Amino acid sequence: MAEENYSRVKTACVLGGGAFGTAMAQVLGRNGTKVTMWVREEEVKKSINEDNENILFMKGLKLSKNIRATNDMSEALAGTEIVMVVIPTPFLRATMIKHRDELPTDTPLVCCTKGIENGTLQTPYEILVEELPGKYHGQLAAVSGPSFAKEVVNGTPTSVLCASHHEAVSKKVQHAMSDKAFRVYTGDDLIGAELCGAVKNTIAIACGASAGFGFGHNTTALLITRGLVEMTKLTLAKGAKASTATGLAGVGDLLLTCTSIQSRNFTVGTRIAKGETLAQISLGGSVAEGVLSSRSIHDLASQLGVEMPICEAVYQVLHCGKDFKTVLTELQARPLKSEFEDSKL
Repeated sequence: MAEENYSRVKTACVLGGGAFGTAMAQVLGRNGTKVTMWVREEEVKKSINEDNENILFMKGLKLSKNIRATNDMSEALAGTEIVMVVIPTPFLRATMIKHRDELPTDTPLVCCTKGIENGTLQTPYEILVEELPGKYHGQLAAVSGPSFAKEVVNGTPTSVLCASHHEAVSKKVQHAMSDKAFRVYTGDDLIGAELCGAVKNTIAIACGASAGFGFGHNTTALLITRGLVEMTKLTLAKGAKASTATGLAGVGDLLLTCTSIQSRNFTVGTRIAKGETLAQISLGGSVAEGVLSSRSIHDLASQLGVEMPICEAVYQVLHCGKDFKTVLTELQARPLKSEFEDSKL
């Protein structure tokens, strides 16, 4: 298809009223697209429609007047040219099953959800393939990359990846969302992009714990660099591309999430290091995806025979009651080896 045939979409739907769903709506809205957000909370609906603000997840940040919200799925999807799916992984399957007959056909379905489902060990894309009829499969895409929601809303220069098995779909998303502040690159490694997005959250918990213990920049660099190796090994074992781990969805998002207190996962690690339990940590209604994903990554790595010592350490702390400082110290006591022992990396 000729490049000039791609243009802005006039209408869009965002499924999910959290921070990142709001950010995706803002990108589309400031580009002139009329956006309808499907939200669950009545207070979110009211604040967006009356004050152009998501008072629960983006308090104090003004949103485009092109954005409106509804609690009615059919109303949100009516006439849309693109659907952004921003529903947390634990709730994605049930939501798709309930509303799959309402989704439009011949419209990109763009998954912005990060994580791996506990039990099934499926990525969001794999969940959509399993639960949606085949007529939707050719329209599936995923957006991932270094993109804190508040910075996206504020117009901070940001670049992400849109991955799809069908170039026409990723290019339509690229042209619908890109502007001077938000740049979208295209790719075809959908599973790789999603796995990277899940693993980086678990590595970020380790980096947060390191910061909480005051270990310094050397340890952060260690965790990020070796975390990238773990990320790459898992994506390769699933048949994805190693190059995805070196791009925006991989090392880009890894660096962002592992070095900032804006990261919910980094914050969880820091607070655990300071003595709090998961039950005591409140993140204002937001979800730290790495907590649940750490269990799925442990199970998936075991299933695929992939050694992931940093992710395993996080799993042992969060789900098996081990001490964080102990497991971080144990990482340094592992048998010595060549840095590039795996020739595929």
